[in-house]
Amino acid sequence: MPHSDAAAVIKLVPQKSEEPDYVISAAASQIETTPRTLKHDDTFAVFDAHGDAVPGLSGHHGLFHRDTRHLSRFILTIEGVRPLLLSSTVRDDNATLTCDLTNPDLPAREGSNEVLHDLIHIRRSRFLYRSACHESLLVRNFDVVRHSFDIALKFDADFADLFEVRGEKRLRRGTRATPVVEHDRVHLAYTGLDDEIRRTSLAFEPPPTELAADRGLYRIDLAPGETFTVFMEIRCDGRQPGLSPRLSFRSALKRSRSDLRARFARAAAVVSSNQHFNEGIGRAIGDLAILVTDTPEGAYPYAGVPWFSTVFGRDALITAFETLWVDSSIARGVLLHLARNQAQVLDPEADAEPGKILHEVRFGEMAELGEVPFRRYYGSVDSTPLFVMLAGAYLERSGDIETARMLWPAVKAALGWLKDYGDRDGDGFVEYGRRRGDGLVNQGWKDSHDSVFHADGRLAQGPIALVEVQAYAYAAWRAGATLARALGSVSEAAGCDARADALRTAFDAAFFDPALGTYVLALDGEKRPCRVRTSNAGHALFAGIAFPERAGAVVDTLMANTSFSGWGVRTLGIGEARFNPMSYHNGSVWPHDNALIALGLRRYGFRAETARIFEGLFRASIYFDLRRIPELFCGFSRQRCQGPVSYPVACSPQAWAAAAPLALLQASLGLGFDVEERHVVFDRPFLPDFLDELTLRGLSIAGGALDVKVQRVGASAALSVITRRGDVGLKVEA
Repeated sequence: MPHSDAAAVIKLVPQKSEEPDYVISAAASQIETTPRTLKHDDTFAVFDAHGDAVPGLSGHHGLFHRDTRHLSRFILTIEGVRPLLLSSTVRDDNATLTCDLTNPDLPAREGSNEVLHDLIHIRRSRFLYRSACHESLLVRNFDVVRHSFDIALKFDADFADLFEVRGEKRLRRGTRATPVVEHDRVHLAYTGLDDEIRRTSLAFEPPPTELAADRGLYRIDLAPGETFTVFMEIRCDGRQPGLSPRLSFRSALKRSRSDLRARFARAAAVVSSNQHFNEGIGRAIGDLAILVTDTPEGAYPYAGVPWFSTVFGRDALITAFETLWVDSSIARGVLLHLARNQAQVLDPEADAEPGKILHEVRFGEMAELGEVPFRRYYGSVDSTPLFVMLAGAYLERSGDIETARMLWPAVKAALGWLKDYGDRDGDGFVEYGRRRGDGLVNQGWKDSHDSVFHADGRLAQGPIALVEVQAYAYAAWRAGATLARALGSVSEAAGCDARADALRTAFDAAFFDPALGTYVLALDGEKRPCRVRTSNAGHALFAGIAFPERAGAVVDTLMANTSFSGWGVRTLGIGEARFNPMSYHNGSVWPHDNALIALGLRRYGFRAETARIFEGLFRASIYFDLRRIPELFCGFSRQRCQGPVSYPVACSPQAWAAAAPLALLQASLGLGFDVEERHVVFDRPFLPDFLDELTLRGLSIAGGALDVKVQRVGASAALSVITRRGDVGLKVEA
C-alpha cells in the first residue's frame, strides 16, 4: 500500500499472521486529513480539504472507479507552494465540493511583483458524474495592481487495487503504459495481471501553457479584478473526455443535480424546530442519495466510502429497513437485485450455497485474479434471513403484491437455505463456518477475526451460532408466513409459523443467561455459550424473538453504564474480555447497531430508553464534520463539554449510519403503515427533548400521501394533518 515514508502502517485489529482479516491499515488518521468525499455510481473520490490527493498525507486519497485508483496524486500549487485554505465544504445535497484558497506571501521574481498574502483567490468546484471527475478552477486577482504567477496541477495514477490501498501486499503487479501527452490532454494506462487495461484520461480547457505526463502548468497574468478559469475532465472508464471540458462540466452538472432532485423527490421530507437536527437529517438524506446507485433492478445503496463503495448484501438490507418508511423504492431495488444475484449452486470458493444471499461484489484486479475472495462472495450468515425479513416488511409497508410474487421463488430458496445449509448440525440454529480458507473467519455483522469469543477472551471455534442471526431467522420464518398467506399458500404459511415457534422456544432455552442478565453472544461449535455482554442481544428485540418477560433484563443490561456510553450502546460492555473502546467491534459505538436496538426497545414498549439512544446519537452528530454520522466512533464514556472520540478509519459517508437517525425518528414516533385501511399509524408517539416540533412531508401510502405536523406535549405528542393527497388517513394510537 502506498503511504508516507514517515508514517508506520498500523493494523487496527490484532490478528494472527496466518489469518487474513481484511482490516483497514492506517497510515494517517482520516480525522487529521479532513477528508472530502464524492461519489456517483461506481466512482468515488477522497480528497483533502484543499481538494488535493496527496500520497504522503494520506494513503487513501484519490479518484477510484470500480475498485481501482485512477488518480493517486492531484495537487494544486501557486508558484510552487500549496495555497492557503480559506474554506472547504461539500454541498448539503453532496452534488459538489467547493474549496476556497488564497496565496501565501509570494516573493518577487523576474518580470513580476511580490504578491502579498490573500490577494489571489482560487476557487475549485468539483463533482463526479458517470465515471468522470469534472472540475472548474477559477482564479481572481483582488489586488489593485497586475500580477503574474504560475498555477500548476501535478497528477499521477498508480492504478492500485482498492485492497492494496487498504493495506494488502502484492508480490507482483501489472505494467504501466508510457503516458500519451497531447496539447490539451494526457492519457495514462495500466495493464493488470488479469489482462484488463485500465485507463485515466485528463483533459484541460484552455490548454495549459506547459503539459507533461505528470503536470499541467498555467502562466497567468491578471489585471486588477480580472479572472481566469480552467475546466478539467478526468475520465476513468476508458472513454475519451469530451472535446470541450467546459461544456462537459456544465451539462454534467445540470444532469447530476437533476438526478439528485429526482431521488430526493421520492423520499419523505423531515423539518424540525431544531436547526442542528435539520442539518443532520439533510446531510443524511444527501448521503443516501449519493450512495444509492441505479442497477437494472432499481435503486441500491452502496455500503460506504471509501472502503465499501460497492454492493453489500447485509448493509443494503439494513439500510433498506431503516429507510423503509421514508422511501420504500430502496427496499424494492435491494430485494430485486439480491434476488437476481442469489446463489444457485454450491461453490466453496465463493462461500456460496443454493439460496444464499450475496455478501459482497468486487471488480478490481485482485478480485478478478482470486487474490482476495470477494469477486462475488457469499460469506455472510445474516444476509439471507435479512433478505426474507425485508421482503415481508416491504409487502406490509407498500402492499406491492406483484413485487412479492416476483420475489417469492427467491424467498422460498432463501428459507430453504436456512433449513438445509444454514443449520449445519441439525439443531435448529443457523451457524456459519467459512468454506474457503482465506474467506471471512466471522460472518456476522461483527466480522473482525476477534469479535466472537468466550468470557475468558478465548476465540470461539465454529461452526458458530450468533444470537442476532437466530433472531433474524425467526423473523424470516414469520415474514415467510406473511408472504405465503398474501400469495394464497395457507399450508406454507402454517409451516413457516411452526418453524418460527419452535426456534423461539429453543432460542430462549439456549441463549438466555439469567446470571448474565441478557442473551449470550453465541454458541460455539461444541454448543458452549459465549457468555459476554454485547450489543448483539439488542437485535433479539428488533427481530421480535425475545419473550416479553426477557425484555426488561436485556434492556437493563444494554442501558447500564458499562454498555451505554452516553452517546450510544457499545458493541461490547466495559469489563468484558477484549473490551477496547478504540476497537472496531469490541467496544466501539455503531450508529446502525443503535438504530436497530432502538427499534427493538420501542417494539417492547421501552420509550424512555429509546429516547436516550436517540438523544445520545443526536448530540454526538453535532460534533462530526459536516454533521455526517460516520460508520462508527470510539466507545469512550461521554464527558461534559466534550464530543465523542472519532475512529481513525471509519467510512464516511456510510449508508446504514446515514440512515440511523431516520430509524431513530421512526422509533420515537411509533410510525407504521396500515395499507389495507389506508392509514399512516402513529403508536404512542413522542418527541425527544431536543425536538419541540416536527413536520413530515410526503408520507406515502396506497397511492396517496400525508403531510403531518407533530408537536411535543410532555411525554407524548400531538399530531395534525397539514395536507392530504388521495384517500388516506391518519391513525394515532394512545
